[in-house]
Amino acid sequence: MISKEDLHGSWQLESWTVGYSDRDDFTYPYGEDPQGLLLYTTDGWMSASIARKERAVLPEDVSFRKLPDANKAEAFSSYFHYAGRYRVVDGDVIHFVSQSLNPNFPGTEQLRHAELDGQTLVLSGKDHVGAVARFHSLVWHRLPATADHQVIDGE
Repeated sequence: MISKEDLHGSWQLESWTVGYSDRDDFTYPYGEDPQGLLLYTTDGWMSASIARKERAVLPEDVSFRKLPDANKAEAFSSYFHYAGRYRVVDGDVIHFVSQSLNPNFPGTEQLRHAELDGQTLVLSGKDHVGAVARFHSLVWHRLPATADHQVIDGE
């Protein structure tokens, strides 16, 4: 069973798939090759960011706030983030969301079943859209620690 200490560190997303109770296929909310970073700190905080690999670049000569709504909507729909406190209970991780790109998430608890196999973490969860249950599976790989003051070259 996973412990809080097992989670500490940084994780890179490999995949996010969603299955459905009313059909046999799967979908990929941020494409088949998403990018993501998941952080679990030793003092009980977490942050998760996920994006499509290929995102439209916004114009550099216009403030984000002054962009047309369609541009902002595309940027919003290609990125996902939330952060808050977390705890581990009986092999599950509970994220207590305090901030999120989605304004409906703050104040919610996001329950994730956690399985760890070496340096691979699988978080799974279930939600409902109407009468349809959705089954989420996110596969993460632990990132290596860096030395203090080490410059990262974007590997």
